[in-house]
Amino acid sequence: MTRTPDPNQAGSAAAEARARMVERHLVGRGMLDDGVLHAMRTVPRERFIPADLAEFAYEDHPLPIAEGQTISQPYIVALMAQAAQIGPHDRVLEVGAGSGYGAAVLSRIAAEVWTIERHEALADGAHRVLEELAYDNAHVIWGDGTLGYPEAGPFDAIVVTAGGPRIPEALLEQLADGGRLVIPVGPETRGQQLIRVRRDGDTFSEEDLGAVRFVPLVGTQGWADPKPHVTAGAMPSPLSNPGPAPIVMAPSLHPRLGVSALIAEVAEPFPSIAEAEVGPLLDRIGDCSVVLLGEASHGTSEFYRMRAHITRELIERKGFTVVAVEADWPDAARIDAWVRHYPPAEPDFTAFSRFPTWMWRNREVDAFIDWLADHNADIEDPERQVSFAGLDLYSMFTSRDAVLGYLDRVDPDAAAVARARYGCLTPWEHDPARYGRAVVTGQFAGCETAVVETLTDLLRQHVDYASRNGDMFLDATQNALVVANAERYYRAMYQGSVQSWNLRDQHMFESLQAVKAHRGLGTKVVVWAHNSHVGDASATEMGAQGEHNIGMLCRNEYGDDAFLVGFGTDRGTVAAASQWGGPMEYKTIRPSHARSYERICHDSAVPAFLLHLRDPVRDEVRDELMPPRLERAIGVIYRPETELESHYFQAILPQQFDEYIWFDETTAVTPLPVRELVGVHDAHPFRL
Repeated sequence: MTRTPDPNQAGSAAAEARARMVERHLVGRGMLDDGVLHAMRTVPRERFIPADLAEFAYEDHPLPIAEGQTISQPYIVALMAQAAQIGPHDRVLEVGAGSGYGAAVLSRIAAEVWTIERHEALADGAHRVLEELAYDNAHVIWGDGTLGYPEAGPFDAIVVTAGGPRIPEALLEQLADGGRLVIPVGPETRGQQLIRVRRDGDTFSEEDLGAVRFVPLVGTQGWADPKPHVTAGAMPSPLSNPGPAPIVMAPSLHPRLGVSALIAEVAEPFPSIAEAEVGPLLDRIGDCSVVLLGEASHGTSEFYRMRAHITRELIERKGFTVVAVEADWPDAARIDAWVRHYPPAEPDFTAFSRFPTWMWRNREVDAFIDWLADHNADIEDPERQVSFAGLDLYSMFTSRDAVLGYLDRVDPDAAAVARARYGCLTPWEHDPARYGRAVVTGQFAGCETAVVETLTDLLRQHVDYASRNGDMFLDATQNALVVANAERYYRAMYQGSVQSWNLRDQHMFESLQAVKAHRGLGTKVVVWAHNSHVGDASATEMGAQGEHNIGMLCRNEYGDDAFLVGFGTDRGTVAAASQWGGPMEYKTIRPSHARSYERICHDSAVPAFLLHLRDPVRDEVRDELMPPRLERAIGVIYRPETELESHYFQAILPQQFDEYIWFDETTAVTPLPVRELVGVHDAHPFRL
């Protein structure tokens, strides 16, 4: 076997990202096979995915490719290769070529690899990329993979990258004596057991390697093909995707309907949001000073309206004085000025004008901030008014301008120094992501020292500056913190998903703490953010990969003084885009997966309810919901065609949340049309 050097390998940013991926997600999770690790460090995954997703090549997640398929996460590709126990002299058959990435990895380990793909376009694309990389010991076949490829058999190892209802006889027949066949098998198209079969003469022994989840194995000896399938043919080529996205699943203690019946018995139903009696929920919240309200998607009307309903009650009946949201600090500051009736800070800009505008610029949020403005108008003491704060960090350049504007007013000499320090950011103003790419690839040294020095100077002048106007100083320091952390974040985007995720949530948590401290002892804060930020990450598969989030950090810091509330839905519509920066679309949410918490809630037949999880009325509620299950998460991007791979993760609901709020069917938020903004007061945060 010839190991062709990767032209991108030596000293490149991609090679460094591959190395980090191998250490963090493979070695860090106990994978020790030298051949597999070498292959994973060598093969450029970015060559096997669409160009617009190349920046995510070394995150440990599946990614969408052509024909509605996905490329498997790196850990799964390595796991399958290791399970097949492939040696340097082995002949290997892969069923499910997809983008060709799996075959490329196998070709760096084995002597010869044949890979079969039923989608002609995918087969053609895989062949083309493998040929460009000079992986000449990898051969692509267009055909029915369930029938194998007897022309090249027998094979020392067979790796099947899709889940079938049974082990195809054709593959067993093509397995060499002493060979290994690794295949996901199960009665459902979205949940299987990973089986390793060994052949000893005419005897086949099976070993169960655990529960997994793969796309269906379609073909003559697999699941029925919704379209006519082809017979094995000579080599055209693919365009993308292996397809598996396994995840460990635990069985429930009782049949699913039994769990659903229990939920129906103990849940607190409500007929509508307006009529929802949240008094019992407020009693359970008690004296908690931090309440985190989640959402299963960023574009669902019911989630926003129910959070607003609960927040109004927390403000009026529990004395909460801060609403902190998953939005950038300067954008939220525009709303804060509106609801607290003071002029917005300079410089002037249009709030929430960047993608995704509909996430905050919608009728649901507009109705809540109008209520908040009316509520504050009746409060003479500014210290008792409710403030509105942003926790997020994307607004690097808007925040930079806010810091400079503040220093221009209070300390022109310091403003001149800060302007010089921030100058190195200016070339990247219209595309911050390019800044991170330029730093990581060595095209630019970066601005970390300069932006941190500006923040340090602000903090050093704390007493002097804060004494002039405490709120203005908080605004300036938070904006300076955004610049410093955003600079790190944009660089980290190209160094691994865990690092960038953790930087962002750490920033949001520290912003929450800063606002809480600024408002004074005893301040109570309600947080609006996605379930993936609000729910305790240690109870999810992301936590197992080293990610933390606001919910986890709040529990660590505040203990039972933090109350975490999750939201869920089975079906309906959602406002989302198909790709980052794309237009908003009204998309139909697919009914929930059979192995998900959402399906259990749906089967309760209760249209809307509150479910207490911290100390439920019956202990069986926690016990029955403790086995890990799938949970759906829709961000500003929703791709129904790859929903299982891209929008579900594993979680333990009772450890993730203290309360869960359910809407069986939901509707999309309503963006504010331009015509509704014409003629609004200049200070209105949603003005054009």
